[in-house]
Order: sequence, then structure tokens, then C-alpha cells
Amino acid sequence: MPKSKQQKAQVMDSLSLDLKNSVGAVFANFQGLKVTDFELLRKQAREEKVLVQVAKKTLVKRVFDDLGVSADPTAFVGGVVTLTGQDEVSAAKVLGKFVKDHESVTIFGGVLEGKFIDSASVRHLSSLPSKHQLLGQLVGTLNAPVSGFVNVLAGNLRNLVNVLNNIKEAKA
Repeated sequence: MPKSKQQKAQVMDSLSLDLKNSVGAVFANFQGLKVTDFELLRKQAREEKVLVQVAKKTLVKRVFDDLGVSADPTAFVGGVVTLTGQDEVSAAKVLGKFVKDHESVTIFGGVLEGKFIDSASVRHLSSLPSKHQLLGQLVGTLNAPVSGFVNVLAGNLRNLVNVLNNIKEAKA
């Protein structure tokens, strides 16, 4: 049953709001998926706090035009599912992980910081660590010289204690 103009406007408003509030979004073809597989995608997305929304390509095109994204979603083949996340890689990671197990899903591309990126870029994003992991690695890298310095200073005290213990044992 076709949607009314009011329903289409609600879908457009919801999609537009999701794309405005998200840092990263990805688009894929979901046709050929079983309902149970699509529900699995929704579940995995919910666990990562990624929103999943299905919309017609013409409505996605209107939203792209409103947001100034230079891409033509009407050229996408099949139905379009949109995943939007609160960081740059979360939506791409969810979709990338899902595509590995479900070959019928194809990635069309994504929107990152208001610009359209191709499917190869989305795949590359899905292989990156999350923002929290990168921040943890940065903190570890920044902390490494300080830890090394502390170990070097502690080494002198350790050596002094060892020498004193050896002297004590030699006298005993």
C-alpha cells in the first residue's frame, strides 16, 4: 500500500534528523535478506547504538538535496537501508561485520562529515578501530616515555638495594 504524503514527510523528517545528528552514515542494499537476518542487523545495530532506517530512494534523494550531499541515491540498485551512528566508524563497523556473513547485502556508500564516500571507503572505515580504542592507544603512546623514565629511575634504586643485600649476605 502506498504511503501518504504525510507518512513520506515523516520518513523524510526522521531520516534528515538522523543524518544531521550523526557523524557517519552508511547506505546498503538489503533486498534478498530474510526477515530474521534483517532483524539480526537491527539487533547488532542497537547494541552499538546505531540507528537503522529503511526509506525509498526518492525520499533519500530529497533528504540529500536538502542537506547538500552530492550523491544520487536513485542510481542505487535495490532497496536502501540507512545506518547512522554517533561516531565516524560505528555504522560502518556494524554494516561491514554484517556484510561478511551475508553476501546478498551490498554497500552503496556513506556520508561522512556531510560528504558522500564510496563503498570502498566505507569498507576501509569498517576496518578501523573505534574512537575509544584509538584514544586508548594514544594515551598509551603518550604515557610510554614517562613509564620508561620511571623504570630507569627505579632501576638505580633496585640496583642499590641488590648491592646492599649482597654486602649483607657476604658479611653473614
